[in-house]
Amino acid sequence: MAKSENQKLKLLYIRKYLLEHTDKDHRVTTADIIRELEKYEIKAERKSIYNDIECLREFGMDIRRVQKDRTYSYYVTNRPFELPELKLLVDSVQSARFITKKKTNDLIKKIEKLAGSFEASQLQRQVFVAGRVKTMNDSIYRNVDRLHIAISENSQIRFHYFQWNVRKEPELRRNGTYYTVSPWALSCSDGNYYLVAYDAEEAKIKHFRVDKMLDIQMTGEKRQGKSVFNKFDTAIYDKKLFGMFGGTEERVKLLCDNALAGVILDRFGTDVNLIPKGENQFTVNVDVAVSRQFVFWVLGLGDGAKIVAPESVVAFVREEVTRLEQQYM
Repeated sequence: MAKSENQKLKLLYIRKYLLEHTDKDHRVTTADIIRELEKYEIKAERKSIYNDIECLREFGMDIRRVQKDRTYSYYVTNRPFELPELKLLVDSVQSARFITKKKTNDLIKKIEKLAGSFEASQLQRQVFVAGRVKTMNDSIYRNVDRLHIAISENSQIRFHYFQWNVRKEPELRRNGTYYTVSPWALSCSDGNYYLVAYDAEEAKIKHFRVDKMLDIQMTGEKRQGKSVFNKFDTAIYDKKLFGMFGGTEERVKLLCDNALAGVILDRFGTDVNLIPKGENQFTVNVDVAVSRQFVFWVLGLGDGAKIVAPESVVAFVREEVTRLEQQYM
């Protein structure tokens, strides 16, 4: 690139340098900026740098100037994302099981570019947090895009669905027969991405792990189940399921020690009513899809929680306890 053309990029290189190399703890002087421009064969004088800084301020960059003796230094403040927000994004990417290790690293590198080089080093250290289980299917990004398109175009889809065998090989379920459903929503639960869809054949809502879906195709047939999903609330749906395992929906009454109030509110939300029972306990009615996972969740709370109604769910718990007793005899 000729020098004259380089000179036209002067303002852009100054902006890039300030964004990448300054923050409230790291400032650069006019001399530093001139030296940086020299790398690109761009000539600059101090007075022109002052004018360029002012131009960038008018453009909307929040550039602070600090004077020490007769030397001025500059740094960028109020970036689009603050460092704590970027750390939150990094941690969210890391904890998402549906994002592969390779894509995790790629996304974190992109997030780092939203910070200055000094702040980015703090994000890099977060990459080495204790390893988390990641999905082995790298096609999830294409799957998510296809599902969004199908939803926006009001089309049913068909796809293959697989599970992993002990040899870490994918095996198609239903002997390779296509699933055909109406996609309505995408939901993230327990670190995994799920498609929430209506199965017209069974007249019920179903969910599928997006990273286990293959060969997704739009059928061109209009989606079904609109009346069901008009009443659908993804957040409420997620609260009812445990580990995204389905089951018969029931209103279950729990008897809990007061110490578990926070656990119940974290799981079911602050809209549920905690009804005092004596000085040390409370009861709460919650809507759940009754499954083994729900039972095990309650059992995992120890003797501080107990399912007391309805009787059909209590009986289911007794059956599970008997089954476990026989299994581990």
